[in-house]
Amino acid sequence: MDYGAISLVPTALVLILAIWSHRTLESVIAGAIVAFLIMDGWQFADRLATVTTEVLADEVTAWVVLVCALYGSFIALLVKGGGSYAFGEWLTRRLRGKRSSLLATWVLGLVIFLDDYLNSLTVGATMKSVTDRFKTSREMLAYVVDSTAAPMCLLIPISSWGVYFAGLLEKNGVAEPGQGIALFVESIPYMFYPLLAVVVVPLVIVGVIPLVGRMRAAELRAEETGDLGVFEDPALAVQSSQKATMSVFFLPIMALLFFTVFPTVDLLRGVILGIVITLIQYGMLGIMPLKELFDTCVEGLKSMVPVLSMLLALFVFVEANNAIGLTDYVIAAVEPYMTGALLPVLIFVTMSAVSYTTGSNWGVIAIAMPVAFPLAEAFDVSIPLVVGALLSASGFGSHACFYSDSTVLSAQGAGCKTYDHAVTQLPYALIGAVGAAILFLIAALI
Repeated sequence: MDYGAISLVPTALVLILAIWSHRTLESVIAGAIVAFLIMDGWQFADRLATVTTEVLADEVTAWVVLVCALYGSFIALLVKGGGSYAFGEWLTRRLRGKRSSLLATWVLGLVIFLDDYLNSLTVGATMKSVTDRFKTSREMLAYVVDSTAAPMCLLIPISSWGVYFAGLLEKNGVAEPGQGIALFVESIPYMFYPLLAVVVVPLVIVGVIPLVGRMRAAELRAEETGDLGVFEDPALAVQSSQKATMSVFFLPIMALLFFTVFPTVDLLRGVILGIVITLIQYGMLGIMPLKELFDTCVEGLKSMVPVLSMLLALFVFVEANNAIGLTDYVIAAVEPYMTGALLPVLIFVTMSAVSYTTGSNWGVIAIAMPVAFPLAEAFDVSIPLVVGALLSASGFGSHACFYSDSTVLSAQGAGCKTYDHAVTQLPYALIGAVGAAILFLIAALI
């Protein structure tokens, strides 16, 4: 059934409720319920139950839940064992102030490019003990972390994003089998949004781009009152330990990264073996009793429950939007206005809006590709340029959406409220989006 403009209602409701209530989880759940109400009336509970069960049984969902939950345990061990504190002490002696600490955070985000989940959780948890000492708001930390998570994954072909989208390019016939990565690499110069998002960060840090709105207020609050905007489970709060040395931090982190990358990229294997190595090391050094080690792992799992609830609600909401046909409706509405000169910028703007409002960063792009590529061929528009527009839209949605997985995990890693992180970083995400739209228009005309 074609629901037309009514398909916009659930998403509009989520945005209105999130802005009004500052509560993202409840807003997303309400949007999903309204979508099923539109489709099934008062019988909505049956489909809601079915879709929720299907989401929970999905292999990808199970992977995400396990990775995020175990990351909670891993980070709790680093924090409780004093590893994060020891690293903070070491790094603080080598930094001159707030700007240098945030630039160090940015550089670390550039280095950990394999996956946005890995980036968001690891960098935030690692650097908050450093930036706290220079009275940096957690909102500012979350912005720096988030702006180098998904954007960097789009600029590096060996990331999880690169592998996924390379497969989609082959599936849609614009790349020969085995040549998806090659087309992905050819499109990187046209990924204007992630390029700009990464560049904007240091410009904000050094003051070339001034602090505005909620971000300015958050930084003034942190500097004048010492209130950093901390919102996190006590299990993830930085703690000191007399037994902690730099090895207590670096060995677990190196084990995590090594087993994530070799022999193939697998975050779940990496975090499992990272926890095992950490438990062995902490046990041998007597960092804490065995019972306390296991209790810390459990506390870390518990600390991720709000995040997992948000992610599961988001997955259900994405399925609801797919069922109601939101992405198809928006594409059909814009398609008549597309020309060769306007195609890249219209694709970027349209799919950015859909990705931002739905919280779906990969799914909506997969839906749009079978429409976008034939249009590109019909108007004789460069395929790498169109790929750049589609993937830039995916990056913007992941970066800017109030309830996307990247936003939720960046807030969790930095230890601040998801809503506060979203509204403080939005102006800077929009700067990148406006700049990208202009560049797509210029590129198409040239």
